[in-house]
Amino acid sequence: MVGFYSVQIMVVILLGLSVGWTYCQDDDYANVSAVYIVTLKQAPVVLYNEELVVKNKHQKPSSSRNKNRLDKPLPRNISGTDRYHGHNIARFHDSILRKVLKGEKYLKLYSYHYLINGFAVLVTPQQVAKLSKRKEVANVLLDFSVRTATTHTPQFLGLPQGAWPQEGGFDTAGEGIVIGFIDTGIDPTHPSFSDDVAENTYPVPERFSGICEVTRDFPSGSCNRKLIGARHFAASAITRGIFNATQDYASPFDGDGHGTHTASTAAGNHGIPVVVAGHHFGNASGMAPRSHIAVYKALYKSFGGFAADVVAAIDQAAQDGVDIISLSITPNRRPPGIATFFNPIDMALLSAVKAGVFVVQAAGNTGPSPKSISSFSPWIYTVGAAAHDRVYSNSIMLGNNITIAGVGLAPGTDNNTMYAMVSAVHALNDTIAADDMYAGECQDSTSLNQDLIQGNLLICSYSIRFVLGLSTIKQALETAKDLNATGVVFYMDPFVIGYQLNPIPMELPGIIIPTPEDSKILLQYYNSSLERDGDTNQIVKFGAIACITGGVTANFSSSAPKIMYYSARGPDPEDSFLDDADILKPNLVAPGNLIWAAWSSGGTDSVEFLGENFAMMSGTSMAAPHVTGLAALIKKKYPSFSPSAIASALSTTASLSDRNGGPIMAQRTYANPDKSQSPATPFDMGSGFVNATAALNPGLIFDLAYNDYMSFLCGINGSAPVVLNYTGQSCGMSTTTTGIDLNLPSITIAKLNQSRMVQRTVINIAGDETYSVGWSAPYGASLSVEPRHFFIATGEKQVLTVFINATINSTVASFGRIGLFGNQGHVVNFPVSVIGKVSYNSTKS
Repeated sequence: MVGFYSVQIMVVILLGLSVGWTYCQDDDYANVSAVYIVTLKQAPVVLYNEELVVKNKHQKPSSSRNKNRLDKPLPRNISGTDRYHGHNIARFHDSILRKVLKGEKYLKLYSYHYLINGFAVLVTPQQVAKLSKRKEVANVLLDFSVRTATTHTPQFLGLPQGAWPQEGGFDTAGEGIVIGFIDTGIDPTHPSFSDDVAENTYPVPERFSGICEVTRDFPSGSCNRKLIGARHFAASAITRGIFNATQDYASPFDGDGHGTHTASTAAGNHGIPVVVAGHHFGNASGMAPRSHIAVYKALYKSFGGFAADVVAAIDQAAQDGVDIISLSITPNRRPPGIATFFNPIDMALLSAVKAGVFVVQAAGNTGPSPKSISSFSPWIYTVGAAAHDRVYSNSIMLGNNITIAGVGLAPGTDNNTMYAMVSAVHALNDTIAADDMYAGECQDSTSLNQDLIQGNLLICSYSIRFVLGLSTIKQALETAKDLNATGVVFYMDPFVIGYQLNPIPMELPGIIIPTPEDSKILLQYYNSSLERDGDTNQIVKFGAIACITGGVTANFSSSAPKIMYYSARGPDPEDSFLDDADILKPNLVAPGNLIWAAWSSGGTDSVEFLGENFAMMSGTSMAAPHVTGLAALIKKKYPSFSPSAIASALSTTASLSDRNGGPIMAQRTYANPDKSQSPATPFDMGSGFVNATAALNPGLIFDLAYNDYMSFLCGINGSAPVVLNYTGQSCGMSTTTTGIDLNLPSITIAKLNQSRMVQRTVINIAGDETYSVGWSAPYGASLSVEPRHFFIATGEKQVLTVFINATINSTVASFGRIGLFGNQGHVVNFPVSVIGKVSYNSTKS
């Protein structure tokens, strides 16, 4: 875990070897084997039905009034024909390898056949050169590494009174929808994943064809009607010799905790008691508590993961028949090449979207700087992190009547009784050297004098060693208990600057003072209250007293939501040169800060929650599964919705204000983030903060199909051979489009050269309705929309034409918004973002 707040996926390296690529190597390098992902020109299984899709696209409307049905994905029941094609493709892969590498050593790890046609293989660079020359081979990529990027949030999102009743209550919310989690696995023994918590049992969807691995760590019976599939993918890691079966578990079992947390956030059972460190923090529920869970473990505690394993997991999830894929995978640096969209993971996900799978991905925890977004492609729904309204406040009142705020999920001292404070560095046993630089961290009870500490508050130093995991709060609490201390007070070492702490569970009264500045106030009072012998300078009395108020009880803030400083920001970089894409990222924000959710019994990602059933985590990895679960509710209500229709419903109904009715604020700095806030823009929050109830009744929908994304990719300058390599489809016969003209529920223009006309098409999925159109123009531009009023019947389309003109020359991004207001109560909002603006150049006045 990166800090206490972030769990992010980092791509360490991505090197491309395209057909005909030449390179230099020495003899030693030539003999070093590595894992490569090889894609072939032949289409994968999911594209075999392309002809049928094209025919459907050209069918005439059922009436002259331009009636329309949303693009409904073809059924994905895995037929015998599909399996036959899959087996044939795998045999073809073996045949190529035998022919090219005849008599040589190599190891094929995976055959990809459903979403992409290719394989992962362990070979030397010399063997790569041979493979690259084959006419069947489209692309060869060096495998790259990746890492991993609630009790109250259902109430904060209004689910009990809004979205759940629309689905028949929490006991049917999301029923029949299968969510595939590509993460660190799952703890199948957790009650959040039991199938006997409700009276009415539910069957496994017939379309789902996944399996449940059985191993010593994941025994028979681990899966049920709730957890309906579980597999693990580690072949690439094993070939490197870094896989530790004891620590990483060669099974779907979660040895990290992250995967269990994300799965329960999206689809954990309703009403599961959250008890941590002996304190009850309420009852937990996933967003879609009746959805089914399928786990595809491809990430591991000790090393993260590798793209070859992740692509295999994506391929298998789509083949099994999941409805939604939830990802906690974001690159640590932008993929090289002509566009960020062209990488094995995103391109596999494009094929998944073609198969009807909605894909949700965390934005990344690299904020708050611009262009820090780590999820790029328009077919992926990217989610940033916001704070919700629940906070845990703890404080310490000093004997001089100064109160200092802190953190810690801990009880307070009894009845506000004042207790003496004793610093660990002043309670050392005689056998311990006074200059031991780590003694103040309270990690060893034998080094401290119990007679001085018992019945008092023990003061400990929170140093950089806690940040690095070398020292722990849990061990300091054990020390305090061994010495019969009343409680523990941690002060922040001055060398720990700008570090953000989550509340940490403590059984004893305790508090962590999170800033060096406040820690200095505590220490000044403590030191000034010491009484020393005038001759020996020995301490004769610990005069400083204090009481701890405690932080177990939650408080609620009306200033929520707000965008967290770590949440990655737009604009979306199109390439490694930081050119801006005409695509809005993130798409949306959701609760991601201080999220309670299930924790694996073997989870080691956070040592402070070791052995607990629940953990409080923060990051965009926590925000994404909130949206995953809400997407399941939409999919259940509208089973024919395409992935882009689900995305539209979430985006156009998003909230734009906080609980006070003011603008949503965004934190702008890592240090003291609450002191550096300003109103959030679409590059901070996308379309806004998710509105679960409104998303189930969006009124109008912006829809896109796979061919639209292909036209977009083909429209990127020089992309034709790359598109062919990844998809097996030629751009020669395709019309092209730009990101501006994709029918997204947003308009993003990286460079507005004088003027631009943009069109958007909406489809009415509700009853007949009349809409009025309103807008606000970005600064430095004028904007108008036609028509200004329109009537739209159920199932009909309406084209909106937007005219945008630059009125100044500027490179500073500015933002506007277009709103469609229906007379039946539907409100459809979408943002307009313009970065560079070039007005008419007048050199003579």
